[in-house]
Amino acid sequence: MVWTGTWVAERLGVELIGDEALPDLLGLALRRNPRRAHLLVSNVLGKHVPQRPSVVREAGHGLGVRVRQLLGDEEAARAVVLGYAETATGLGHSVADGLALTPYLHSTRRPVEGVPTAGGFEESHSHATSHLLLPEDPKLLAGDGPLVLVDDEFSTGNTVLNTIRDLHERHPRERYVVVALVDMRGPEDRDRLTAFAAELGARVDLITLAAGTVALPDGVLAKGQELVARHETPAGPPPAGTAAATAPAGAPTAAPNPVPGPRAPRRPPVRVELGWPAGVPDGGRHGFDPDHRARLEAALPAMAARVTEALGPRPAAGRAPRVLVLGFEELMYAPLRLADELERTGTDVRYSTTTRSPVLAVDDPGYAIRTRLVFPAHDEPADGPGDRYAYNVAGGGFDAVVAVVDSVADTPELHAPDGLLAQLAAHIPHVVLAVVPSYVPQAPEAPERSSMLPEPLRGPAFSSYAPEEVGWLLQDLSDVELEAPTEEREEAIQSGGAHYAESLPVEYQPDARYQELFHAALDASAARIARAVGTVTETVLAERSPRPVLVSLARAGTPVGVLMRRWARHRHGLDLPHYAVSIVRGRGIDANALRWLAEHHDPADVVFVDGWTGKGAITRELADALRAHQEAGGAAFSPEIAVLADPGSCVRTYGTREDFLIPSACLNSTVSGLISRTVLRSDLVGPHDFHGAKFYRELAGADVSGAFLDAVAARFDEVAAAVDADVKELLAADRTPTWEGWAAVERISTTYGIHDVNLVKPGVGETTRVLLRRVPWKILAQRGAGADLAHVRLLAEQRGVPVEEVDDLPYTCVGLIHPQYTRGATGADGKAVVSQ
Repeated sequence: MVWTGTWVAERLGVELIGDEALPDLLGLALRRNPRRAHLLVSNVLGKHVPQRPSVVREAGHGLGVRVRQLLGDEEAARAVVLGYAETATGLGHSVADGLALTPYLHSTRRPVEGVPTAGGFEESHSHATSHLLLPEDPKLLAGDGPLVLVDDEFSTGNTVLNTIRDLHERHPRERYVVVALVDMRGPEDRDRLTAFAAELGARVDLITLAAGTVALPDGVLAKGQELVARHETPAGPPPAGTAAATAPAGAPTAAPNPVPGPRAPRRPPVRVELGWPAGVPDGGRHGFDPDHRARLEAALPAMAARVTEALGPRPAAGRAPRVLVLGFEELMYAPLRLADELERTGTDVRYSTTTRSPVLAVDDPGYAIRTRLVFPAHDEPADGPGDRYAYNVAGGGFDAVVAVVDSVADTPELHAPDGLLAQLAAHIPHVVLAVVPSYVPQAPEAPERSSMLPEPLRGPAFSSYAPEEVGWLLQDLSDVELEAPTEEREEAIQSGGAHYAESLPVEYQPDARYQELFHAALDASAARIARAVGTVTETVLAERSPRPVLVSLARAGTPVGVLMRRWARHRHGLDLPHYAVSIVRGRGIDANALRWLAEHHDPADVVFVDGWTGKGAITRELADALRAHQEAGGAAFSPEIAVLADPGSCVRTYGTREDFLIPSACLNSTVSGLISRTVLRSDLVGPHDFHGAKFYRELAGADVSGAFLDAVAARFDEVAAAVDADVKELLAADRTPTWEGWAAVERISTTYGIHDVNLVKPGVGETTRVLLRRVPWKILAQRGAGADLAHVRLLAEQRGVPVEEVDDLPYTCVGLIHPQYTRGATGADGKAVVSQ
């Protein structure tokens, strides 16, 4: 069998060098192009060369399976596949099918009114260069997961570089995967891509079916252009609709060869109603997700049956009809899937698509493009009218053709005497037209009430923190009387079923002895805290996002969020956004705050931050709340929380899993920017309001919030080397939460006859809270625990609470609330727990 690149190779001295599979995958042709005269013609792409749809689909699908194996399922589910118009729109979609977990988008040269451009780039060697990115959901390209870029060939790498450069400036990523049928780069282009990736600090992988190079002799461009001119008519390509326009051009003479005669009898085109599933896009121009894929695949058998009926009955004996399914420019995937389904039912079918790319046709078995049909564009292109082409269709021996176009292209030009349908009918006895409805992205909905929410509160008007340190997504309730003495507050909760978040405890005012303990603890642990801050921040930057949006859970998480922000600025020069939001046990996270965040930032960049974990109740609360928010139509946020200390083994992202004293747990508002706990009460917080909190301006004289931050930040340089070592070890470790803290709490609850885990508060931080805010029963202390418990012992002494030293305690200490005296003891719903 003659290789379909022989004609060009012999005349231009072009040589295909590389894998043995290359001649089966590629042929050669010539085109009138000032940048590159030769054209690599794929035999498995389904563009210029009619091919079995199963072969075309498997080429892309198999590449997608390999990408999924490379990334792993977790990363594949975070990826986005981007295909290039016009030739690789179907290939890219098949690659996305192979990944199965991944949404798909392809570039386009068709602007769509009302859909903003999310990006654009140039393809230097293409006939038509400008690409637009028009996702319906602008967040599709805004994540930080892997980006899989798919083109039919990887020749110079310029197109990929242009794409990555444009998108990386907007949304940096750590990983890109380039997928192509063939890699035909030379050594310089390979080195250039490697250097570019290193400059970005990103990993770039390449997956192809075969690799090689095209050896081009000197002067090949001029020689190729001269050869094209010689084999076209003197006036250039003949006008659309003329006999010469439909003839095989060239052979080795200037005059076109005779046109193969039409098969008789000729019938007028037949339109078939496909029954395309409502709401499923016609392709990936605006995005196509796995749910769309499932709905399309469910509808394919019925659509193929309708096409089969339109093709007419098969002959009882003899040769089965040979059918061509012909796609339309960028509309490659829908006709491919339709053709593949026809093949599955036993039809002898081939698949190819029309194109805007002009290629010389030469009727020679050693040349890849033997015939061409020329017809006017029929989709009112943005760059004006022009010729379009269908290759290797005339003379292909087809008994029927199913022309598949989208509804935008179902125009008078399509049905004109010189249009595509007429050209097809001149050479193929039976023409069937199938129109896929062009997907129209939904117009943006009217802004939600959340867009009317105020901007975050900032210091010094609200909190003693500097304004750039944190924005509070809260409302100021400073003028509302919310505090009650501990006994009264607990009695209200107990007798009326009130929620703990509907009132505030009276702020604890430490005496001189306790304040001395705080400062001593801060001096002793500042470096330890700095190391944990650096470790958790570097882990977030490495795994979650290179520019995360820190969202701390007010208020214990807020000092940690400020410190993480300071570390990122000190170590990397990053000025990270940081907000504080309210989360209430039993009521979830502030949904209006989430809506505000989604309107102002990419939810994929949001990292929730807290101070520490106890038994993991808030970790679970956050996950449940975010799931409910998404199910209610809200944006999707990651529930993975980052904490300074995770003694309960409840999270993956942490600075340490040791249970030690974090001095910010020793105090209340005076170490948290003078902000109270958050408040959620229906008469104060409406359905479109942020949760509330108070700013205790009157406590400014006792405020140590800045001193705490400065003392820890002063140790950043000192711990930098240790942080680097910790992070390297953590990133390689299995950090899957074991929830051993929760199990320990259950054991303690049973051992001490409490029988309610909500009355067991594990860890130094939670024990401190019990002593400051609740009516504690006793404190369990790890035998031999030293300075980390000095403040706990002092508070216990002041409140007359016994401290019991025990062995085999997984925490440094545990605070117990009396199982019968339940004033202030709140359960998972935030209400008082009554124990018998």
